[in-house]
Amino acid sequence: MAESRREGTTEPRTERADAVRNREAVLRATERLLAEGGGDHVSLDRVAALAGVGKGTVFRRFGSRAGLLQALLEERSRALRDAVTNDPPPLGPGAPARQRLLAFLDALGAIAEGNAILLAAHEQSCAEGKYGDPSYRSWHRHLSTLLAAERPDLDADFLAHAILAVFDGDLIRHLTPPGDPRRFTRSVQRMATALLGDG
Repeated sequence: MAESRREGTTEPRTERADAVRNREAVLRATERLLAEGGGDHVSLDRVAALAGVGKGTVFRRFGSRAGLLQALLEERSRALRDAVTNDPPPLGPGAPARQRLLAFLDALGAIAEGNAILLAAHEQSCAEGKYGDPSYRSWHRHLSTLLAAERPDLDADFLAHAILAVFDGDLIRHLTPPGDPRRFTRSVQRMATALLGDG
């Protein structure tokens, strides 16, 4: 007999192994469909069929196509979120705000350049809830903190939104030619430097 949870305990539930496998299969299927046909190619039915699970499993876990894309983007950005807290400087704590800002934009740009199709699909599907998206909130919070530390006279909240606004999937693809894969990131870093002025 399985041991019952004691009343009043708040121990976190451990995800079942099959649920972990299903989640991974669903995210990899979403990733494959994006690569094959872009955001319009992703549907709960197609994802479920490719992942080898029922559509109800996908719906219960992710809720919608937007939820699928949000989860995939969160997976891509998790390492960066951990890095700004735990990595050595300049990405992690300990460096001047300007250096940390440029290091963060370099890392975020790498994610964007490698996932432009995902970003474009995410923007289209999640437009109404963009500012509540976990990844967006994390990026905005970190950017606004660094901007405020470097230039307390500026509206850091607005500037963080303004910088993130250029992380548009279609723009990234347009500005990422095969021969210059980091062009977009360099341009964003130069824009941020210009906004901050001489320091």
